[in-house]
Amino acid sequence: MGTKGIEIVGVDVKELIKLLNKALADEWLAYYQYWIGAAIAQGRMRGVVAGELMEHANEELKHAEMLVERINQLGGTPLLEPKEWYDQTNCGYEKPSDPNTKTLLQQNIKGEQCAIDTYRELADFVKDRDPITYNMAIEIMTEEVEHEEDLEAILEDMKTPVS
Repeated sequence: MGTKGIEIVGVDVKELIKLLNKALADEWLAYYQYWIGAAIAQGRMRGVVAGELMEHANEELKHAEMLVERINQLGGTPLLEPKEWYDQTNCGYEKPSDPNTKTLLQQNIKGEQCAIDTYRELADFVKDRDPITYNMAIEIMTEEVEHEEDLEAILEDMKTPVS
């Protein structure tokens, strides 16, 4: 990033990069959890659930790309090894050991709720001090809220009796 671009950041840049890398770890783990969940999904509404999980996986990958771009702009280094994801994650990783669609949805809803909290905290950290990161955090948080809504809607649809 240019000198002036870093100069306008009104927070500790090293701390901000640390927070962005933690969010990056979450996004990579979320990507994989969605991707593998779509691949192994079994049970009611499998096609719908698998399709939604793949769509969300692709969006989590986009979030990771946004975070890496911002880390680079700030002169930081994104996490370089997958093993760092586990060390840095805010939200963890819940192995989808039960391929039942309902269980997969419930696991991913928990993950989205954690992601919403993560981006709310990031937005609060940079609000009025780093508009670029703030806008990115709000954009990602908005998509995470939509993901939670999508998954909860499918879970609700599953309660409807099949005629």
